[in-house]
Amino acid sequence: MVVEDFPSYREFTCSTLDRRDDLQVVCEVSDGLEAVQKADELKPNLILLDIGLTTLNGVEAARRILLHAPESMIIFLSQETNPIIVQEVMSLGARGYVCKLDAESDLLLAVDAVLSGKRFVSSA
Repeated sequence: MVVEDFPSYREFTCSTLDRRDDLQVVCEVSDGLEAVQKADELKPNLILLDIGLTTLNGVEAARRILLHAPESMIIFLSQETNPIIVQEVMSLGARGYVCKLDAESDLLLAVDAVLSGKRFVSSA
Protein backbone atom coordinates (compact mmCIF):
# COMPACT_ATOMS: atom_id res chain seq x y z
CA MET A 1 0.00 0.00 0.00
CA VAL A 2 1.31 3.45 -0.92
CA VAL A 3 0.31 6.43 1.23
CA GLU A 4 1.37 9.75 -0.30
CA ASP A 5 -0.52 13.03 -0.62
CA PHE A 6 1.34 14.38 -3.68
CA PRO A 7 -0.07 12.66 -6.78
CA SER A 8 3.16 12.92 -8.81
CA TYR A 9 5.26 11.40 -6.03
CA ARG A 10 2.67 8.68 -5.44
CA GLU A 11 2.90 7.89 -9.16
CA PHE A 12 6.72 7.77 -8.97
CA THR A 13 6.55 5.39 -6.00
CA CYS A 14 4.04 3.07 -7.66
CA SER A 15 5.94 3.03 -10.94
CA THR A 16 9.16 2.19 -9.09
CA LEU A 17 7.44 -0.73 -7.37
CA ASP A 18 5.86 -1.82 -10.65
CA ARG A 19 9.32 -2.48 -12.10
CA ARG A 20 9.30 -5.66 -10.09
CA ASP A 21 7.05 -8.62 -10.90
CA ASP A 22 7.13 -9.82 -7.28
CA LEU A 23 5.58 -6.60 -5.94
CA GLN A 24 1.99 -5.46 -6.32
CA VAL A 25 0.46 -2.19 -5.12
CA VAL A 26 -2.91 -3.17 -3.67
CA CYS A 27 -4.02 0.32 -2.70
CA GLU A 28 -3.04 3.97 -3.05
CA VAL A 29 -4.29 6.56 -0.57
CA SER A 30 -3.55 10.22 0.01
CA ASP A 31 -4.33 10.88 3.68
CA GLY A 32 -3.61 9.43 7.08
CA LEU A 33 -7.14 8.50 8.15
CA GLU A 34 -7.79 6.65 4.92
CA ALA A 35 -4.46 4.86 5.36
CA VAL A 36 -5.55 3.56 8.76
CA GLN A 37 -8.90 2.41 7.39
CA LYS A 38 -7.41 0.68 4.33
CA ALA A 39 -4.65 -0.97 6.37
CA ASP A 40 -7.24 -2.37 8.76
CA GLU A 41 -9.36 -3.59 5.84
CA LEU A 42 -6.65 -4.96 3.51
CA LYS A 43 -3.87 -5.93 5.97
CA PRO A 44 -1.13 -5.28 3.37
CA ASN A 45 2.28 -6.90 3.83
CA LEU A 46 4.07 -3.60 3.31
CA ILE A 47 3.04 0.03 3.65
CA LEU A 48 5.05 2.91 2.21
CA LEU A 49 4.00 5.88 4.33
CA ASP A 50 4.76 9.59 4.09
CA ILE A 51 4.97 11.65 7.30
CA GLY A 52 3.41 14.90 6.07
CA LEU A 53 -0.14 13.81 5.36
CA THR A 54 -3.50 15.53 5.61
CA THR A 55 -6.17 14.63 8.18
CA LEU A 56 -3.69 12.57 10.22
CA ASN A 57 0.09 12.73 9.97
CA GLY A 58 2.06 9.64 9.07
CA VAL A 59 3.50 9.13 12.56
CA GLU A 60 0.06 8.95 14.16
CA ALA A 61 -1.27 6.91 11.25
CA ALA A 62 1.55 4.39 11.81
CA ARG A 63 0.69 4.12 15.51
CA ARG A 64 -2.91 3.30 14.64
CA ILE A 65 -2.01 0.98 11.77
CA LEU A 66 0.32 -1.05 13.97
CA LEU A 67 -2.50 -1.49 16.50
CA HIS A 68 -4.99 -2.75 13.90
CA ALA A 69 -2.64 -4.46 11.44
CA PRO A 70 0.51 -5.35 13.40
CA GLU A 71 1.66 -7.77 10.70
CA SER A 72 1.95 -4.92 8.19
CA MET A 73 5.52 -3.68 7.79
CA ILE A 74 5.94 0.08 7.44
CA ILE A 75 8.60 1.92 5.51
CA PHE A 76 8.46 5.66 5.88
CA LEU A 77 9.12 7.55 2.68
CA SER A 78 9.61 11.19 3.62
CA GLN A 79 11.56 14.32 2.88
CA GLU A 80 12.16 14.71 6.63
CA THR A 81 15.84 14.13 7.50
CA ASN A 82 15.83 15.12 11.17
CA PRO A 83 17.49 12.20 13.00
CA ILE A 84 15.16 12.65 15.98
CA ILE A 85 12.12 12.07 13.74
CA VAL A 86 13.77 9.09 12.08
CA GLN A 87 14.62 7.59 15.48
CA GLU A 88 11.05 8.21 16.71
CA VAL A 89 9.39 6.39 13.81
CA MET A 90 11.85 3.52 13.93
CA SER A 91 11.27 3.07 17.67
CA LEU A 92 7.54 3.21 16.97
CA GLY A 93 7.86 0.02 14.93
CA ALA A 94 8.67 1.14 11.39
CA ARG A 95 10.95 -1.28 9.58
CA GLY A 96 12.49 1.26 7.24
CA TYR A 97 13.03 4.91 6.47
CA VAL A 98 13.77 6.23 3.00
CA CYS A 99 14.53 9.88 2.43
CA LYS A 100 12.71 11.05 -0.69
CA LEU A 101 15.95 12.55 -2.00
CA ASP A 102 17.42 9.03 -2.00
CA ALA A 103 14.31 7.18 -3.11
CA GLU A 104 15.45 6.51 -6.65
CA SER A 105 18.41 4.50 -5.39
CA ASP A 106 17.09 3.36 -1.98
CA LEU A 107 13.41 2.52 -2.36
CA LEU A 108 13.75 -0.98 -3.77
CA LEU A 109 16.74 -1.68 -1.53
CA ALA A 110 14.59 -0.78 1.47
CA VAL A 111 11.71 -2.94 0.27
CA ASP A 112 14.03 -5.93 -0.21
CA ALA A 113 15.66 -5.44 3.19
CA VAL A 114 12.37 -5.12 5.04
CA LEU A 115 10.74 -8.05 3.27
CA SER A 116 13.75 -10.19 4.24
CA GLY A 117 13.36 -9.27 7.92
CA LYS A 118 15.97 -6.51 8.13
CA ARG A 119 15.68 -2.82 8.83
CA PHE A 120 16.72 -0.08 6.41
CA VAL A 121 17.51 3.63 6.86
CA SER A 122 18.69 5.91 4.05
CA SER A 123 22.12 7.40 4.54
CA ALA A 124 20.72 10.93 4.25
